[in-house]
Amino acid sequence: MTAGTAAGAIRTAIPARLDRLRWSPFHTRMIVGLGAAWILDGLNITVASSVSAILQQPDTLGLSSTQVGLIATVYLVGEIVGALVFGKMSDRLGRKRLFVVTLGVFLVGSGLSAFTFGNSTGWIIYFYATRFIAGMGIGGEYSAINSAIDEMMPSRYRGRVDVWVNGTYWAGSILGTFVSLIFLNAMNPALGWRLAFLVGPLLAVVVILVRRNLPESPRWLVTHGFAAEAEQAIKRIEREVTDSGQLLSAVDPRDTMTLKPEKQYGYLTFLRLVFRQYTKRAILAASLMITQSFLYNAIFFTYAIVLTQFYGVSATKVPIYGLAFAVGNLAGPLLLGHLFDKWGRKTMIAGTYMISAVLLAVSAWLFDAGALTAETQTLMWIAIFFLASAGASAAYLTASEIFPIEIRAEAIAVFFAIAQVAGAIGPLFYGALIGDGSNRGALAVGYLIGAVIMFLGGLVEVFFGVNAEGKSLETVAPPLTAVEAEG
Repeated sequence: MTAGTAAGAIRTAIPARLDRLRWSPFHTRMIVGLGAAWILDGLNITVASSVSAILQQPDTLGLSSTQVGLIATVYLVGEIVGALVFGKMSDRLGRKRLFVVTLGVFLVGSGLSAFTFGNSTGWIIYFYATRFIAGMGIGGEYSAINSAIDEMMPSRYRGRVDVWVNGTYWAGSILGTFVSLIFLNAMNPALGWRLAFLVGPLLAVVVILVRRNLPESPRWLVTHGFAAEAEQAIKRIEREVTDSGQLLSAVDPRDTMTLKPEKQYGYLTFLRLVFRQYTKRAILAASLMITQSFLYNAIFFTYAIVLTQFYGVSATKVPIYGLAFAVGNLAGPLLLGHLFDKWGRKTMIAGTYMISAVLLAVSAWLFDAGALTAETQTLMWIAIFFLASAGASAAYLTASEIFPIEIRAEAIAVFFAIAQVAGAIGPLFYGALIGDGSNRGALAVGYLIGAVIMFLGGLVEVFFGVNAEGKSLETVAPPLTAVEAEG
């Protein structure tokens, strides 16, 4: 089924063999092992946010408000650097090597954060360095993991699984909320914040053990000339599937392709390919990633201020509202994910973006009119992000499946980095609008701007979206190394 041909070319049916599979325990194990990346990110960010007030106390790190704000910035920069560095390495060295390495980097960075033992300048720099390292690990995870999942998941399930997995960030956020409540309220906060930071690394150790037993992506192996290794990997997957009682259908001999591995593709080649050969797809991926990032960062990093300054909610009760907000974000991808395969990418992505934008505009009008309470405002946010969360998860799916395998991880990394930089503008913009909490009109206009931006993302999907549902990755984006089959 995978064999060498003349002039170093490889004829293979591996993509068709992977896509014919039905769901099996192997796929469940793969999702558990690889999908934990987003849980860890949500857990890590929520814990860091929850302990920020503790870190300002003299008996901990004694940070100023500016220094506390810098924690998130350093982590964000680490994510961008990690995505770009490890994304390129994932395309060059393989998915498995990187999804073990990146998780290890996160484990080390996040674990070392807990061992900051003073508030001197040296210890503060050390703390920031550990947050940067943890961010690098998670940034690298986004590239390697999305690539691996899409390449080993049968095409009939790819949409829903990617949406589900990306949406589990909010499961991590919920877990982080409970971790923070337990360790900060049930024990001495000076010790509790350290233990809270260690929960993520402990979970990462378990995940690494699961990942070590996952195979390398057969698609990546065969595309890079490792025909024998690719055959071993696909046979291992097929054996696990048949051991579960599933009968494998025959592969149509016409569902083969011929590849001629040539070279590695650097970022300059990547940029030339993406912005010349795949211009519309580049616009699509960038638009979806930027618009959802702006909306999310705008609301997520300011909702606590809105609740306390405009609705008089006690700061101690804000986490309860945040928990409801996170539940809505998690429910959207889990409940709507299957529709991205059933109704299609364009329908669902455009629909979730545009309807959530309309709901945000309605909430802006109600907010300006003073018609909302803290509870109804939160219900509006839940409704908005029930849809927007599913759409945002599909943005990562889009960036992953519409570019060739040789540059897939790099594409995810680049568009993730662009989105993070653009999204960083949101908190600054909305923070300035909130001011002292006396001008509802200014913030309402800001929400309308956010709604327009999100709606534009939906329109781009309408015109440039790719109907990738149920299709092989090679049909959506042929490999750069593909050649015409002989005969």
